[in-house]
Amino acid sequence: MAGILGVYANLDSLLESVEELKRQNFRDLDVYSPAPRPELEEAVKPPISPVRVYTLIGGLLGATFGYWVAIWTSEYWPLVVGGKAIASWIPYTVIGFEMFVLVGSLATVAGMFINSRVPKLTLTIGFDTRFTHGDYGIFVRCTPERASAAEALLHQYGAEEVRSES
Repeated sequence: MAGILGVYANLDSLLESVEELKRQNFRDLDVYSPAPRPELEEAVKPPISPVRVYTLIGGLLGATFGYWVAIWTSEYWPLVVGGKAIASWIPYTVIGFEMFVLVGSLATVAGMFINSRVPKLTLTIGFDTRFTHGDYGIFVRCTPERASAAEALLHQYGAEEVRSES
């Protein structure tokens, strides 16, 4: 989808633009910054990352697998000592915890790659290399009918350069 790209030298102007764009129901925004800024995150309010679900599911599967392997091994090669139970959960907690951490961390890495779409097979529309050197930017995805309104708004709030991208 096409959109409008605005380049800003000042963070405050960019923040004002983001607020006004949201007031005028432009919701699909990409904001670029040379360094992480909490003001931008607060203004854009990105959705909660789904990576935490990958971590939880991976951890629970890992703990289940850890307990299962330990209990299966004890049942397959039993060492009966003093009439104690062959499979007791207490000594296998260490193995379950270690598998929880291992599989949970691997699932977290997999979730990060999946949700960040790595490797990226297409070029990023709306990115300018100036955003890595000190300028700020905003890319507004919009229909051609609303492009002129977005362009005027970006100019109104002090964008140094505004151009159409597709």
